[in-house]
Amino acid sequence: MAQDSRQALDAFVDELNRLRRCAGAPSLNQIAASATAIGHPLARSTVSDKLNAKSLPEWDFVVAFVRACLAHADRAGSRVPEELADLARWDAAHWDLLRSIDGDRSTDRLAVAAQGEVRRRQARSRSPEHDAWVVPRQLPAPVPRFAGRVGHLARLAELVDDPRPVPAMVITAIGGTAGVGKTALAVHWANQVADRFPDGQLYVNLRGFDAVSSRVDPSVALRGFLEALGVPGERVPTDPGAQTGLYRSLLIGRRVLVLLDNARDAEQVRPLLPGSPGCLVLVTSRQQMTGLVAAEGAHPVVLDLLSDAEAWDMLALRLGARRVEAEPGAVRRIVTASAGLPLALAVVAARAQTFPGFPLSRLADELDEARLDGFADAEPALDIRFVFSWSCRRLEAPAARLFRLLGLHPGGGIGPHAAASLAGQPVAETRRQLAVLAHANLVSEPSPGRYAMHDLLRAYAAEQAEVVEGAPGRRRALVRVLDHYLHAAHAADLLLHPHRDAIALPPLPDGVTLPVFAGREQAWAWLTAERQVLLNAIDLAADGFDTHAWQLAWSMSTYLDRTGAWAEQSRVQRIAVAAGARQADPDAQARARRNWAVACLRRKRYAEADEHLRLALDLYDELGDHVGAARTVLNLGILAEQQADFPAALGHAQRAFDRFALAGHVHGQANALNNIGWYHSRLGDHESALEHCGRALALQQEVGNTYWQAHTWDSLGSAHHHLRRYQEAIRCFGQALALWRETGERFFEATTLTHLGDSRHAVGDAGGARSAWLRAAAILDELAHPDAGPVRARLHDAHRPDSHRLAR
Repeated sequence: MAQDSRQALDAFVDELNRLRRCAGAPSLNQIAASATAIGHPLARSTVSDKLNAKSLPEWDFVVAFVRACLAHADRAGSRVPEELADLARWDAAHWDLLRSIDGDRSTDRLAVAAQGEVRRRQARSRSPEHDAWVVPRQLPAPVPRFAGRVGHLARLAELVDDPRPVPAMVITAIGGTAGVGKTALAVHWANQVADRFPDGQLYVNLRGFDAVSSRVDPSVALRGFLEALGVPGERVPTDPGAQTGLYRSLLIGRRVLVLLDNARDAEQVRPLLPGSPGCLVLVTSRQQMTGLVAAEGAHPVVLDLLSDAEAWDMLALRLGARRVEAEPGAVRRIVTASAGLPLALAVVAARAQTFPGFPLSRLADELDEARLDGFADAEPALDIRFVFSWSCRRLEAPAARLFRLLGLHPGGGIGPHAAASLAGQPVAETRRQLAVLAHANLVSEPSPGRYAMHDLLRAYAAEQAEVVEGAPGRRRALVRVLDHYLHAAHAADLLLHPHRDAIALPPLPDGVTLPVFAGREQAWAWLTAERQVLLNAIDLAADGFDTHAWQLAWSMSTYLDRTGAWAEQSRVQRIAVAAGARQADPDAQARARRNWAVACLRRKRYAEADEHLRLALDLYDELGDHVGAARTVLNLGILAEQQADFPAALGHAQRAFDRFALAGHVHGQANALNNIGWYHSRLGDHESALEHCGRALALQQEVGNTYWQAHTWDSLGSAHHHLRRYQEAIRCFGQALALWRETGERFFEATTLTHLGDSRHAVGDAGGARSAWLRAAAILDELAHPDAGPVRARLHDAHRPDSHRLAR
């Protein structure tokens, strides 16, 4: 009898706990407060004891508890089933009957009576479907050897581990592009937490991106769920609304996990959402489920591509660590070709598992040669093109066209103005289409207003552009986007270096839109954001767009030089020289040669610099371009100086001044005067240095050449330093530093910091000297420049007893 009474008591207390869940899961403190407010005070500890079946619930407690839960349900807008709301009525007689009975038997008799009444109430109030309840276990098997997604798994765990009371079901919308592993993550995690949902797990593949005829209607999915929950087919309503109502009624007070896979949109999902707390819904979709987030409070979880480390781990788990470690180079190529897309990696891994005797290098070669063909499979669900195609089929024509054209973009991210130019349409219209593509996860938006497309999706888009747009259409789109980048980069460059010699750009064609820069800060920010895109555009232009190639390289040269990107500068100027040669354009070749030489000078590659400068000088002389020739001779002087041939450097600078004067070029004359002064200083004639540099500074200030003013202030500081006028030297170096930072010139900032440290050391300011040298060394390290060594030697030598020699 004691065992039966225990079971009956547990059953009765389970009903009380179910009532609490249906009422919105109020906390124990909330129950106690609600009971007090309606005139039935309860202590929190009493509520805890009774709900844990530690003692027999007294009738007064039942009344107070039920009314407190109903009051909370009213405030929370929760629906309480009638049979639970009636608990107070149908059990009152049992407590009255047992008041006269003493001892433990009262508990037994009450429990037996309560058990019988619970059964009778359920038989009277519940539909036959409740009696037929089955615990469904529909989750697919988890993906074997699941890798990565540690951060996403932690985020999902937070949702079910939240200790706060759950006022409603938890909905998680897992989104991302096709093939990114949404289903794999959802199924993997759902299996991990299935034991927390003892009333069952429901699963349906809604096929939202299959053909329309294959797409699962919500009413079909509902019928499947109801049958899985034990409802006989003849009792399932035909009306979709009635189906949803029955489904939600069945799940009241239950803890069920529902996985809605591959949903098309929020409308396909909404009829399948339970209506009670305690349930968890996982939704996967290629679309951004903003509707569910806004209206149902869904928690969005967006999957990105796998990192290289995660991709490597995935291959190691599927192929075995030994096989992967045996060919690290091939694995690296496979990871790169797969673009971090889990589906692509799974296809390659399956092929490698099918042919265990094939070296991984052979598979890597196939991917390099075949691109998307290397990820083809006889099974459509594993064919990259097939998977991508269903994401694109629902696009309206304008968005589909933009998607195709994005495949022609040089890569590295795209903004609305560039995308509008690519499509030859207004920016406002393009923004709307980009939003559509982002909603469909066909592009990502890693930062506001900046869009990207992973390499495999871009390759697919380019294939579609080849099929649909045709060669003339593709070429027009490429010309528009290259014109966009050329004109924008040129405008930005002139804000950084307004005194450059002009080049004649091709006319801006119809359909090209450009950003507007309010000043040099915005121009610098744009060049920084577009740096990789512009470099990619030069590579693209090298194949049939020669004018764009050399002019883009010219327009980037100031930025690349000032940021210390001299290896990239050399590479793009090599492309520019070749483009100029194909066009038989000596001006283009001369400009590219000189810019290439400057990059070689920065890297101390003197023989290469000399070759480029002499070739450039010959070209300028052929053209009769005295300014270009003068600039080249000035660079020859810098080359001689860096090799410690100061007399030759001075001679070059004087000849450059004469050429600038012949051309009437004031900017050039000022620059040459500064170099003449600097070389006098290097030859020990510091007074002559001050005289020439003073004249140079006056001319530069007159014409507003900030960049060369900084050079000249540094030259003046150096002359004063050698004349032991250290405080004046420190002042001059301070002026130069302010201007270097204004122009973004990192290398010469380090040079001036080094000189400033020398002067501070000379006046006994050891701390100031060390600070300046440390900043200089840090910049040079960032630029990977060999001058970092001599600066660090200063820091070391400053601790020696004879360190005063540094001042000489």
